[in-house]
Amino acid sequence: MVLAKELRQAVLRAAMQGLLTHRLNTDSSVDDLLIDIKNKKNDMIANHIIGKEKPFSTLTKFDEQPYEIPDNWRYERFGTIIINRDAERIPLSASSRASKEKKYDYYGASGVIDKTDSFLFDKELLLIGEDGANLLSRSTPIAFIANGKYWVNNHAHVLDVCCGLNLQYICYYINSIDLSIYVTGTAQPKMNQSNMNAIWVPVPPIEEQQRIVDKINEIMPKIDEYEKIEKELEALEKEFPTNMKDALLQAAMQGKLTEQFESDSGVDELLVAIKEEKKELIAQKIIKKEKPLSDIEEEEIPFDIPENWRWVRWGNLAYSIQYGYNAPAQESGKIKMVRISDIQDNLVNWDSVPYCDISDEEIETYLLKENDILFARTGGTVGKSFLVSYVPEDAIYAGYLIRTRYNAKLIPQYLKFFMESQLYWVQLQNGKTQGCQPNCNGQTLSKMIIPLPPIEEQQRIVERLDALLPLCEDLREV
Repeated sequence: MVLAKELRQAVLRAAMQGLLTHRLNTDSSVDDLLIDIKNKKNDMIANHIIGKEKPFSTLTKFDEQPYEIPDNWRYERFGTIIINRDAERIPLSASSRASKEKKYDYYGASGVIDKTDSFLFDKELLLIGEDGANLLSRSTPIAFIANGKYWVNNHAHVLDVCCGLNLQYICYYINSIDLSIYVTGTAQPKMNQSNMNAIWVPVPPIEEQQRIVDKINEIMPKIDEYEKIEKELEALEKEFPTNMKDALLQAAMQGKLTEQFESDSGVDELLVAIKEEKKELIAQKIIKKEKPLSDIEEEEIPFDIPENWRWVRWGNLAYSIQYGYNAPAQESGKIKMVRISDIQDNLVNWDSVPYCDISDEEIETYLLKENDILFARTGGTVGKSFLVSYVPEDAIYAGYLIRTRYNAKLIPQYLKFFMESQLYWVQLQNGKTQGCQPNCNGQTLSKMIIPLPPIEEQQRIVERLDALLPLCEDLREV
């Protein structure tokens, strides 16, 4: 795809080679125009209206003319056809009142200029950046026309034309060429007047200059519209992998990624088994008894699910929702302690996990096991989850994390995918408290509703998402 920036430059280059306009026999002579310009400038210098132009640089690298032009055009050095108004500017001053009052427009890369009305520009003039950083990067228009009353500091050249030379044509030409060869210096690159005066300019007849300007003015708004569309497409392309991932997870939570089979086991029987096992664990004092959660109301249900699925609160699936252990991190100690910062891209960097001191009696309460799900409850990563799939050595988890455990029959990866879905994040946002540090507690997690399929379909959903979600990541890297 041709970028709008490239298309804009291509149009300008074509215009400056005479490829967008026709030659007309009625056009005036360029040779006569150049003679008139020379005589006019000499008169202005003699009458002290302008200062004598600095000679253009004689470096051989400036000798080559950029491209072929029509027979009735002429190449001329920039300094011979342009009037430099730089001498009319006053010097920089640290005590400027003009910048504070903001009474007039101000142009320049840096610095300020004294408020003295006799030094204000009040006519249409061409400004060209002298600051080399912009000339090299082309991050903003290099040349532009300023109108009204304004100040310009010494980081830009202020230029004028005479004898009918078209100012807008000159402006378009400067923006069409690569000015990097005219830039000197590295620490503070700039384009000095001598180098600027050496630029070759293709000069068409005055009438064709206007035709070129008219043609460019006709085309550029269309390119501007194209650029808007281009930026919208770029935004869509950037967002597409994330949007696609969200769409896949949403479809999975609605049962639209997989088939339902009559042979699948019943969810109701599974929920009864989970409830009975929780009672047994409470009786054995392995987990604590919790307050019953309210029934799920009709208005809480965000979308329809297959008939053999059930809406369930997370707290009724989980055996425990346990806050982490608070202790200072140490280079050595009794046991490793996983923190939020140790978890990146769904992996624990075990080499960075510090140690902490903890009593033997408390270790079992906070000990990490495979298929535990950790949940960040505060800070910039609040709500992010991590499925523990590998514990190379005994480790506990830190206080800013919450651990949740559940029946072994449930598919851990399905629960983790739920915690990546928009259904989860919306509920988290609704239960999150704001402050200096946004946070979420175990009660919020416990109250969340989750669509629960049969065990067999949980596994099918995981397999389907494992196949599709990496494609979203591949798109992100394109």
